[in-house]
Amino acid sequence: MEKKNIDWGNLGFAYVKTDKRYVSTWKDGAWDAGTLTEDATITMSECACVLQYAQTVFEGLKAYTTEDGRIVTFRPDLNAERLAQSAARLEMPVFPQDRFIDAVTQVVKANEGFVPPYGSGATLYIRPFMFGINEVIGVKPATEYQFRIFCTPVGPYFKGGAKPITLRVSDLDRAAPHGTGNIKAGLNYAMSLHTLMDAHRAGYDENMFLDPATHTKVEETGGANFLFVTKDGKVVTPKSNSILPSITRRSLVSVAKEYLGLEVEEREVLFEEVKDFAECGLCGTAAVISPVGKIVDHGNEICFPSGMEKMGPTIQKLYDTLTGIQMGRIEAPTGWIHEIK
Repeated sequence: MEKKNIDWGNLGFAYVKTDKRYVSTWKDGAWDAGTLTEDATITMSECACVLQYAQTVFEGLKAYTTEDGRIVTFRPDLNAERLAQSAARLEMPVFPQDRFIDAVTQVVKANEGFVPPYGSGATLYIRPFMFGINEVIGVKPATEYQFRIFCTPVGPYFKGGAKPITLRVSDLDRAAPHGTGNIKAGLNYAMSLHTLMDAHRAGYDENMFLDPATHTKVEETGGANFLFVTKDGKVVTPKSNSILPSITRRSLVSVAKEYLGLEVEEREVLFEEVKDFAECGLCGTAAVISPVGKIVDHGNEICFPSGMEKMGPTIQKLYDTLTGIQMGRIEAPTGWIHEIK
């Protein structure tokens, strides 16, 4: 398929309508066969469960053009697995993993002209999501659901390089103890919107949320996991039952161990430890790693030795290695790369 006439180098991180999307409906206890459609609109009742009780879950992954010209996605099996866990937690039907990967493949193939070329810095962002669509007025799960996937070309999350950002420690919580913080549900992101905008108004880029039970341990931001590097080069990631199991973080942990030979600890991280780390980053699909230069705790500044000008050396190596794997410059572990054929 011929590439679309898009200025790839100037794409922002925003929605661009593409040609086809995938839709499958769950009704009477089963998923239908699913289909590709050109229709980007969704019609539903004003009383649809998703509008009344936020019964919706989603995923995010990307398609890349590799150095040798292949189109690939990165670990879509883990997105399928996480969507299944999220759906089960909200009493929604699970969309089968093999069908999830097939649907992703169909959508990318149908929109191949929107997959940015290698070296442009852009990628094709893929958004699978599921929601309760039938009328529900009493508090209960829906009985009918739609699973959909759309995609959109996006530019690099950081234009001109990833500059370290500044966080503040939030007084509010992102999730409840034993709640839904460990699934990718729309309601969790809605919970973070006020604190995010309030942080922006106060001059900060994001929030650091502490554990909701004691406010003494590092959890995550509104949409990314933390990764720290000690002064002796050890990689440390917070472990908690109320944070999202980031696919990017899990991949970076493997890269640190298997490619860079670094020691890695996945454990509870006390906030009082943060001042002693050498580097800090946020892990996510959009940016891979966003470097953090400073964290402000009610006026007290924690400034990392890596500074406010560029990524720290260890985080830079992790970033370069993982993006090298995604773009085909570095050989990937078995099963990490799904080629679109």
